[in-house]
Amino acid sequence: MDEVNVTIIGAGVVGLAIAAELSTKASDIVVLEQHDSFGRETSSRNSEVIHSGIYYPTGSLKTKCCIEGAMLLYQLCERQAIPHKKLGKCIVAKDQSELGTLESLFNNGQRNGVSGIRMLGKNELSAMGVHVQAIAAIYLPDTGIIDSHSLMKHFNHFAEEHDVTVAFNSKVISVSPLSQGYQVRIEQDDYTLLSRIVVNTAGLSSDAIASLAGLDPIKKSYQLHYCKGSYFSYAKRYPLPTLIYPVPEHALTGLGVHATIDLGGRLRFGPDTEYVDAIDYHVDESKRDAFFSSASRLFPDLDKDAFMPDMAGVRPKLSGPGEGVRDFVIVDEEANCLPGFIDLIGIESPGLTASPAIAKMVADMALKRLA
Repeated sequence: MDEVNVTIIGAGVVGLAIAAELSTKASDIVVLEQHDSFGRETSSRNSEVIHSGIYYPTGSLKTKCCIEGAMLLYQLCERQAIPHKKLGKCIVAKDQSELGTLESLFNNGQRNGVSGIRMLGKNELSAMGVHVQAIAAIYLPDTGIIDSHSLMKHFNHFAEEHDVTVAFNSKVISVSPLSQGYQVRIEQDDYTLLSRIVVNTAGLSSDAIASLAGLDPIKKSYQLHYCKGSYFSYAKRYPLPTLIYPVPEHALTGLGVHATIDLGGRLRFGPDTEYVDAIDYHVDESKRDAFFSSASRLFPDLDKDAFMPDMAGVRPKLSGPGEGVRDFVIVDEEANCLPGFIDLIGIESPGLTASPAIAKMVADMALKRLA
């Protein structure tokens, strides 16, 4: 049985970021991924937005890691020529009924230390070239978009250059605590390895991996809820100088069907919010009317026939329908008699933005164990 220092389960953006961060500080690191390549799930099925940290509770891991992660991402993109654009973002109030929510969100952003945040009136929006049906907006100049595939490709390449083994088609089927670490068993070829530390970054399967190690997801409140979000692209040219978001949904279930621009200038609307029982990436074409109706609240001159089914993603949410906001779970499970088993559960938005900051946090936890 091979022995390693660190096993990272899951090669999404967070797992790869951790592997890259650890690779210059520790040796004998393995990343195990059940799919045939990296980022096959949540990491590649999202809006690819670099968030500001305005939405999340002050002092939460989501806020801390988002703000730090955005700074680190922009620095990394500049150094490594990873495609990105700092487009800015407007969160808009359509009418007086949404103004209170917008003001509360603005105050939250100020408490969180979001840089450059300011309120705009209708005339200021028009002067920016933002022609939406809105009476006010929060402007976030440092919000941007990023090519998530290129980011993950960088993390993967950097890790492998520093002797990390990244093994695809390697589904973990058991994690057994031993006196000096964990026996990790892989379905393919019934292969096992002994690892001093296990980092669970399995995304949509992270509660199942925690269960394999002996934790009860229900008792620990680790049970995930699959929250599907579909997108429709807009087939016609529609100039938009910045990202446009409505006020967020109740309890941050979602950020509302928003308008984003990809690096090629294509306009896309989404995601919506739909709790599902199974992972499913099919976009229901019959949702066109609902997407058109939602988008038309802000953009009155859209053509419904130009709405085309695009893609769907599934978010690993710790909160179910109607429940309150939950923070990331990032914890060494020593208190549950699993020292060196590091759980990352519920890493949904802003996980992409937060990934470099999460990587630093988890690397510090792992290095303390290896010292």
